[in-house]
Amino acid sequence: MNPRRRTPCQFFISSPRSFFFKVILPLTLLAVFCFTYLYELHVEIAVHNKKWIQEEIYDSVDIVNKESSSRCFEEGRVSEKYNVTRFLYGEKRNEVQAGVEMKFGMDCYDFAGTVQSSKTRMSDTTTTMVPNEDDDEKTIFHTYWRVDLAPFGPRQEWMLKSFLSTQNLYQTKLIIWSNGNLSSNTILHSYVLKYPNNIGLKVVDMEELAKGTELEGEKFKERILELKDEKAWLDGDLIRLLLLWNYGGVWVDMDSLLTRDLEPLLEHEFVTQWDCYDKAYSPFNGALLRFRQHSPYLCEAFHIIAHSPKPPRPGSTDWGSLLYLKLFRTLLSKSIPPFKVLPFCFNDGRSCRLDNRLPDPFEKDRKDMKWTMGMDVKENGGLDRVLGKVFAVHLHNQWEKEFPVGGWVERLLLRRYERSLAIKKKVDT
Repeated sequence: MNPRRRTPCQFFISSPRSFFFKVILPLTLLAVFCFTYLYELHVEIAVHNKKWIQEEIYDSVDIVNKESSSRCFEEGRVSEKYNVTRFLYGEKRNEVQAGVEMKFGMDCYDFAGTVQSSKTRMSDTTTTMVPNEDDDEKTIFHTYWRVDLAPFGPRQEWMLKSFLSTQNLYQTKLIIWSNGNLSSNTILHSYVLKYPNNIGLKVVDMEELAKGTELEGEKFKERILELKDEKAWLDGDLIRLLLLWNYGGVWVDMDSLLTRDLEPLLEHEFVTQWDCYDKAYSPFNGALLRFRQHSPYLCEAFHIIAHSPKPPRPGSTDWGSLLYLKLFRTLLSKSIPPFKVLPFCFNDGRSCRLDNRLPDPFEKDRKDMKWTMGMDVKENGGLDRVLGKVFAVHLHNQWEKEFPVGGWVERLLLRRYERSLAIKKKVDT
């Protein structure tokens, strides 16, 4: 007797697994393929405590102003070293804020290329310029190294080389600050001997730096000035503000490689954009900062720190990104022009979309030497041109990693640092 033939319905019911693999899965994959081919999907999920948002974002300006008015920008209160008319309201040559997000294509990199110097580049005048040995007349670059966290080695040395090979050495000096004596470090000692007018070492004294600010005094010593964390975020964020208050100049994180002379940016006081997505509660970054000596912006920042009802969270950016946001909103509430915000790519081109971010500095180049949008990573190629427009590459620590031999970082940056230093050495001799 022949078995009864199954109907399609009976087949599907008795073989659900077969139905899934033969029908549902292929249709699902086809639908996903069609969707991704026709549409661009953007997904970003962030979770924030509503109570924290209310207290630290919305109420922060009212809380600080209710405690005490800072009066940092009032006439007669601003330091004589800070020219409000010139620095705050004066005419500027370059615009460093585009006014819109620049997350598409090469927009941000191309905008960086519009920021140009009015002065003759140092490389064209090396033999005619007279070195300036007076630190008071130089723009001071500051950076910081925690000696108790890791030794200063060859990876850190590249930041020094990037400074020496890209900045105008007749007008700038780099000071490496630390929480311990670094003078015995053989690498740093050799640079101090070789470049005494351009490289300096100093030990941080928080109490001394806080003098003349609202953070001065015994009540702030333990609560603020002595705070540290395992990432060096809290102390690092506060130190950069205190150093710029005392000396003015530029702050550069040690995990940065400078790619271009920062001179055309220095007419402005600025922080940087965190990434191209404008995070709601952390839109700013302090890896690259510029404030003048005794800037009222910094005075206002110290006022916010001194009158904040809660201490900073360990391992947080409460004295970094969050503080800059509070400062920005406080300035707006007082109708004071805020500091500038450099677009993300000026110093952190890795912080954007997969199709336009800089290649990973610690991964080998692709075999076809391609980057994105048809551009390559060869010398004089697309990536090389982009690096000539931006001002720095932020490496986000990753100190345990090494640059790949022959990779784009070595080829387009490190080798050029070495060649530039060799040329400058010949000129000096």
